Amino acid sequence: MSPKPTPSDEGPISRGSSVAASAGLGVFAAAIGYLVTYLLVGSDVRELFGEDVARWKGVAWYFYEAHMVDIEASSQVGSFSGTQVLDLIAESGADLLYVVPPLVLLAVGALLAVRWSVTDLGDAVIAGAPVTIGYAAVIGLGAIVAESTAEASVFGIEATSSIAPALVPAIVLGGVLYPLVFATTGAAIAAVVNAQ
Repeated sequence: MSPKPTPSDEGPISRGSSVAASAGLGVFAAAIGYLVTYLLVGSDVRELFGEDVARWKGVAWYFYEAHMVDIEASSQVGSFSGTQVLDLIAESGADLLYVVPPLVLLAVGALLAVRWSVTDLGDAVIAGAPVTIGYAAVIGLGAIVAESTAEASVFGIEATSSIAPALVPAIVLGGVLYPLVFATTGAAIAAVVNAQ
């Protein structure tokens, strides 16, 4: 990508600083998406899980599910174990959550393209794609810390249970594909509008 003048003509933007800015907005997009999810379902989490699960973790599960990532509940009692996939959004009727990540990422991609006065589709891809770096970092780390586990022992029989987003799909689908598609699309749409 060739250096681009900023709207205020303060000087060219280097490739490194544009990638860093895009990655930073990827982190920002993940945070905004999570906060919107918290506003929409924070009270549902408390009703569904009570005090057994930290509210922020429950909201994170909804956020991951809005990225089409499975939330897996696994348990083991003695030598018996099982896993099931939770469908939190369908059970709560919060289908609106499915549009939160795409809309936030479209807006971030468009913001980058408008800020840098991008008018070429190739430059739009270069502006929008690095959003993936920051977004994937947050989504990957979040999938690890959003796990909730419980352990108990009765008469010498150990029982454990955990609920967490599926890690690989969280990173690949939620962390890479979503921002790559939607942030780049947002930048491309803004570039087409800028070119007119």
